[in-house]
Amino acid sequence: MSEQLITIKEAHTIENVISKSRFIAHIKPVTTEEEAKAFINEVKAEYRDANHNCSAYTVGDQMNIQKANDDGEPSGTAGVPMLEVLKKLEIHNVCVVVTRYFGGIKLGGGGLIRAYSGAVRDVIYDIGRVVLKPALPTTVTVSYDLSGKLDYELEATPYLLRDKAYTDKVSYQIDVVETDYDQFVEFLNRITSGNYELNADDTLLLPFDIETK
Repeated sequence: MSEQLITIKEAHTIENVISKSRFIAHIKPVTTEEEAKAFINEVKAEYRDANHNCSAYTVGDQMNIQKANDDGEPSGTAGVPMLEVLKKLEIHNVCVVVTRYFGGIKLGGGGLIRAYSGAVRDVIYDIGRVVLKPALPTTVTVSYDLSGKLDYELEATPYLLRDKAYTDKVSYQIDVVETDYDQFVEFLNRITSGNYELNADDTLLLPFDIETK
């Protein structure tokens, strides 16, 4: 894949209150338009008493499919601003629905745009963006007397610790970007003086945290 893809970690929901209106932002990773539509329908069913359930989604490595829906809000004040946030933050393969319970105070066109786009931005930053990179899932096994040092040294590396298991030894599940693999082996040799077991699975596209802008 020539370009890295940015998406989100997992489904997430947050709520903002603006001028007594509740804006509940729901976001979920999707891989097809059918999944996006199903998520929208799921939210609408759960929040059927809401005034609006506005939505936007992007699907495809190049955001080949882009859709937005105002769900009764004035045209261009909800769905499109929500979609623009997804595009600006380069969020691929994701669907977002913002549920609104009207609080009795009209926000005007500009206020609605800020509220809906802000809700999408907030839910993305709250859950965190990830970048998908070609990486190797590895299992590193060391003795207990080396595990403390490995724990400490891993914190200063780009290698992603997924899990640890304790038996007669300590096994680490570590994701390593494909281009960093040789350096990872050098790191293990240096930290353990070669006293480790290493198994690597086939390359996959795996998520790594990135900083928000």
